[in-house]
Amino acid sequence: MNDRLKLVIFDVDGTLVEGEQHIVTAMAQAFAAHGLPQPAPADVRAVIGLSVEIAVSRLSPGLDEGTCAAIGRAYREAYRDIRLTMGAAEMSPLFPGIRAVLDDLAADPWTLLAIATGKSRRGLDALIEGHGLTGLFISTQTADEHPSKPHPAMIAACLSDAGAEAGDAVMIGDTSYDMEMARAAGVRSLGVTWGAHAADRLAADALVHRVEDLPGAIGALLGEPA
Repeated sequence: MNDRLKLVIFDVDGTLVEGEQHIVTAMAQAFAAHGLPQPAPADVRAVIGLSVEIAVSRLSPGLDEGTCAAIGRAYREAYRDIRLTMGAAEMSPLFPGIRAVLDDLAADPWTLLAIATGKSRRGLDALIEGHGLTGLFISTQTADEHPSKPHPAMIAACLSDAGAEAGDAVMIGDTSYDMEMARAAGVRSLGVTWGAHAADRLAADALVHRVEDLPGAIGALLGEPA
């Protein structure tokens, strides 16, 4: 890589950690708590990455705004209860090899790391602490502070915090919402195929099928100015 500041922005669930099973469980519990049919697991996986209330409205389009908000609160409570019971690291383990990739990227003085996630601030902070990742990211942006993906606000905040240019940044994620957010923000997109959305949904600048191939794909995308 050239000696210029580069920013690597990661999604979390489905990209850094395995979290789908408990997201599906918590969403089912939230719908059941309001006497509503539980959404199909595949439908829940399809909306992972969106802010909770928007995800709920996608899962049940006929619900009014107040009911969506109530189900969203029930989801957060159910998800929190699972986390408190299991612990954040056990509930959402890092994909094999991810920690080594993060450490290698962070060792480069010209590379900064950031997070843009649909998780809550409380959930993300617990996850970072649980996995011993504190201090690794220059910026951590969550759905609590910004509009839902694919709005580019989270990436804009990451760029501002890092002092990086959009042309020197890449967004890494497992959903089409991550890729759409990257395009809206004017940054490159790198889709990983081990998460929630199939590869043919991602429409990314590049795809990675194995964790160990991430550094090379990042270097290829950011090796030259936009």
